[in-house]
Amino acid sequence: MSIESHAQELKAALHQYPNFPSEGILFEDFLPIFQNPVLFKKLVDAFKMHLEEKFKGTKIDYIIGLESRGFLFGPSLALAMNVGFVPVRKEGKLPGECVKAIYEKEYGSDVFEMQKEAIPAGSNVVIVDDIIATGGSAAAAGDLVSKVGAKVLEFDFVMELDFLKGREKLQAGVFTLLSGQAEALEKK
Repeated sequence: MSIESHAQELKAALHQYPNFPSEGILFEDFLPIFQNPVLFKKLVDAFKMHLEEKFKGTKIDYIIGLESRGFLFGPSLALAMNVGFVPVRKEGKLPGECVKAIYEKEYGSDVFEMQKEAIPAGSNVVIVDDIIATGGSAAAAGDLVSKVGAKVLEFDFVMELDFLKGREKLQAGVFTLLSGQAEALEKK
């Protein structure tokens, strides 16, 4: 099976919700994938195949998942690849000394944290999340990785809202498994 055949099957499982969470947004819900263990495995396998092909000969040390949907498949991907998993969480959710990065949201800003000792300097990491929109949260996660002296090899997402150009804010290459939305819904 190829990455493309997995992606087609996964895309067919998505549920679409027009005008959610607000007018003009077409929300593509990827949660139905997790209700079917065969599809869930194909999601993990597709990312694993991509990473093994792209980074052949380069050791990936950690998969970093962003709160909260990156937690849904990040640990499974890390386990499948026999590498560590490190969560990036909202401020105040992790014990111990943490590094912080502020990012802009639609209404104001937020703070991501990662435990300082979670990733040794010089480690190679891949950051995963469900969707890239404006790129703010993913860029903040990349900043956290830089603060601990590690290297982001790639940012991997299930979907992308292409029209928001979020990938332009990121410090490394981007892989999107499922084809993204090229534009927003027309407001009526």
